[in-house]
Amino acid sequence: MGTIVALGGQVGGAKLADGLYRLRKRKLTVIVNTGDDFEHVGLAFSPDLDTMLYMLAGLENPNAAWEPRGETHRLLEMLRMVGGPDRIRLGDQSLAMPILRSEGLAAERTLSEITRGFCRHLGIKANVVPMSDDRVRTQLLTHEGAVSFQDYFLQLACEPVVTGFQYANAAEATIPDAIVDALRAPDLEAVVICPCNPYHVVRPILEIGGMRELLRKQGAPVIAVSPIVGGGALQGSAAKMMLELGREPQARSVAMEFYKLIDGFIIDQVDADQAEGLRASGIEVLVAPTVMRTPNDRIDLAVQVIKFARQIAEIKAEA
Repeated sequence: MGTIVALGGQVGGAKLADGLYRLRKRKLTVIVNTGDDFEHVGLAFSPDLDTMLYMLAGLENPNAAWEPRGETHRLLEMLRMVGGPDRIRLGDQSLAMPILRSEGLAAERTLSEITRGFCRHLGIKANVVPMSDDRVRTQLLTHEGAVSFQDYFLQLACEPVVTGFQYANAAEATIPDAIVDALRAPDLEAVVICPCNPYHVVRPILEIGGMRELLRKQGAPVIAVSPIVGGGALQGSAAKMMLELGREPQARSVAMEFYKLIDGFIIDQVDADQAEGLRASGIEVLVAPTVMRTPNDRIDLAVQVIKFARQIAEIKAEA
């Protein structure tokens, strides 16, 4: 049984990572987007990292996986009473990791070190790694100017038309050693791009200097799972962004974002009619249930991903 590297963020990415984790435990490395990290009330927030940690630790709120189960908002109520900012719905338990993260960063500990400590205390055996320990910030370009994803999502309610993206400092940022080691592991079985927004979650990871080359040079199959099902995103604004960028909100459009990087692409059963067109582009395709409503759904999809990677590895070996 080999090792697996997964890339992603958001709830969809965390769900598939959890399915892979339940199968592989210590043999899983998860590279998490930090391009949407932000500072608020003097604290360092890493929303994709925290969502991933809640999910892998089994702490996620079933109705809002970016928060821990049983979350309360008394602090936010008090902040409002004393005139503090309330544009972000701060949860009481959700502040624990930002507080410790801020303290660690102020003490010049790396984000990787801090995240490793969280994993240890939460009992997470997988290796969860930020895409870089350097500061990278994704900016959405709109007709009203460049905005962060947090401002786009929370303040602007996803209303501005998105015309492009910038990944500030990504090209100069360095890849953590843990990621390099995982992608060069002799027993690496698959690299999995989890189902999440291809523009502000996956793309920032790929824009880190040297990341694409590292992914291409490793020998294991690269498998991506479409976040678009039936012409729409299960969560988030990916479909809206695709339309505004002049792309059809279809699984095929996501595959083309990763063209020449991926070996295989998994689409949902409702999009089965797109399979042949994708295969004609030189991409192996698996049609399978991709909607993860339960923990068992996560495991089932993870099993399909691993089997698909093995099939592609066999095809490549025979070529």
